[in-house]
Amino acid sequence: MPEYLSPGVYVEEVSFRSKSIEGVSTTTTGFVGPARFGPVDILPDILTSLGDFERTYGDGQQLTFGTGTVVDNFLWHAVRAFFEEGGKRLYISRIFKVKSGDTANGIASAKVPSAGTDAQKIVMTARFPGSGGNVRVKYSLKIGQNILTSAGLKSVGDGDMVWVGKGNAGNPPTTGDFEKIVFDTVSQTYKIKTFAGADTTVSFASKDEVRIVTLTVTVTLTDNTQLVFAGLACEPSHNKGGQGDSLTAYFASIPANASLARTLPLVITAGTSLTNGLLIAQALFSATSVITSNAAIPIPANFTYDSAETLLSGGNDGDRPTSTEYVGTANDTTATKTGLKAFEDLEDISIVAAPGSTFGYDSGATQQADSTATINALITHTTNMRYRIAVLDSGNGQAVAAVRAMRAQFDSKYAALYYPWVRVLDPITRKEIYLPPSGFVAGIYARNDIERGVIKAPANEVVNTALGFEVNLNKGQQDVLNPEGINCFRFFEGRGNRLWGARTISSDPEWKYVNLRRYFAYIERSIDRGTQWAVFEPNGEQLWANVRSTIYDFLFNEWQKGALLGDKPEKAFFVRCDRSTMTQNDLDNGRLVCLVGIAPLKPAEFVIFKIGQWTADSKV
Repeated sequence: MPEYLSPGVYVEEVSFRSKSIEGVSTTTTGFVGPARFGPVDILPDILTSLGDFERTYGDGQQLTFGTGTVVDNFLWHAVRAFFEEGGKRLYISRIFKVKSGDTANGIASAKVPSAGTDAQKIVMTARFPGSGGNVRVKYSLKIGQNILTSAGLKSVGDGDMVWVGKGNAGNPPTTGDFEKIVFDTVSQTYKIKTFAGADTTVSFASKDEVRIVTLTVTVTLTDNTQLVFAGLACEPSHNKGGQGDSLTAYFASIPANASLARTLPLVITAGTSLTNGLLIAQALFSATSVITSNAAIPIPANFTYDSAETLLSGGNDGDRPTSTEYVGTANDTTATKTGLKAFEDLEDISIVAAPGSTFGYDSGATQQADSTATINALITHTTNMRYRIAVLDSGNGQAVAAVRAMRAQFDSKYAALYYPWVRVLDPITRKEIYLPPSGFVAGIYARNDIERGVIKAPANEVVNTALGFEVNLNKGQQDVLNPEGINCFRFFEGRGNRLWGARTISSDPEWKYVNLRRYFAYIERSIDRGTQWAVFEPNGEQLWANVRSTIYDFLFNEWQKGALLGDKPEKAFFVRCDRSTMTQNDLDNGRLVCLVGIAPLKPAEFVIFKIGQWTADSKV
């Protein structure tokens, strides 16, 4: 209540209506799996296209695990399928298992120059492990425009490396020195200092020139995409706007912000002997030129003094990840998480999958046990997070009996199993391959929710990118699989390749359908988020009425959209929050208890028409 301490007119804002609840998103997806490059323990950032994925996690070339086991890049293909089937928002948790005996931990690296001690070298390493780190790095020394005017130096900063040329007989200079700009705090002016000497006061003639020298780094990725980083300072201590912008500062092991930490492909460090910009330039270009003194350095016609290239090597895809990597770890000391644990801090995820984790499920007892453990980890994750559903893949090459045996091991209302694998044309190898269903299914979930709503079962939907399926199922085979909660892909003549099932793997008939489970998650999470304002409010009749009205308005809107069963609101849902739902003990312990019931629509899984004969004079 405001205080009224002196006479006057007081205007106050009050609310005469209940709070509103906004429906949450149900299409945001999280994939966990191995990739060719990218962060492993950094909080994932949201992706909205395949291009976003490739900029961070590399291209779709095949992965080579261990001593030479080549597999398709299932994560890349799942991301592609997700977006092409209608997905909009995606998080990626990349996992990596270090190859046995690999002391470099799968990280590509190179040193320049090749001769000398480590203290005299520039070390370039890939920021993340993976074969995608075997990149080509080209670095060029650029000499800019003349910055010397009649009023003195312009657009210079403390620590700038410059090319200084003295005109001869009124002609512009053709050669000069590499020197450094320093700021004199006494005279509050910029002076030029030689790298080997003391501050000098230089007087300039009309034809003299001073040009800033910078480095440009071009990184050519394994798919020939080029990333260009221009205008980097040579001097290690150089900064612009209070932020380090030198070669070693920009590519530091800990970048300036989280965005750079996810996308910068390199870490560049200078040996302890390389203490200034000239020494760093000498180290970088020692293989192609000799920058050994500050005298007689010509200015080239194209303003590029020198260029050199280095190829990073040693990056690899590690060993095939196990269930341990899929589960992930949480390090409280460094505040980093990996695997599925990285998704625990992202509240907006509604769908989770591990594409490719069941590859080779029937290849042996060890792999089967590991894939089973990964599936259990997905189920545990979605159960604990409550508002998510796990999209589970069957194994590749499975017969009907094998997928039934696989299904029999699991029971959860927070997961759905899909069979068989999908046949597509690989855009990289131009060959037909089989891919796990989860990427396609997650995209179909998203498309279904956007076009029809989460209450509509995500089935009887065309698989846009499919050429076919690993197994062509008939009605008799699906008659066996569907009652067991195995959702099938089917081909129908004249109707194409379709997803033809929408059941969870729960033994509880109340949670038989995927859309029912997801709709309740949508309702629960929307109410959860939309009623946070009620926490710590006075727990009395006014609050109870406000909560009832807030939830009633939200559910009434759902009923009007056709998401609830019943021709009247009172038949479709109820909201109770009063003395009938709370005891005095609840009130004494600060609990507000609201009871909500809804009558959701279930899918018309079996459409039955009863047809019989009748005669013209029969009465119905």
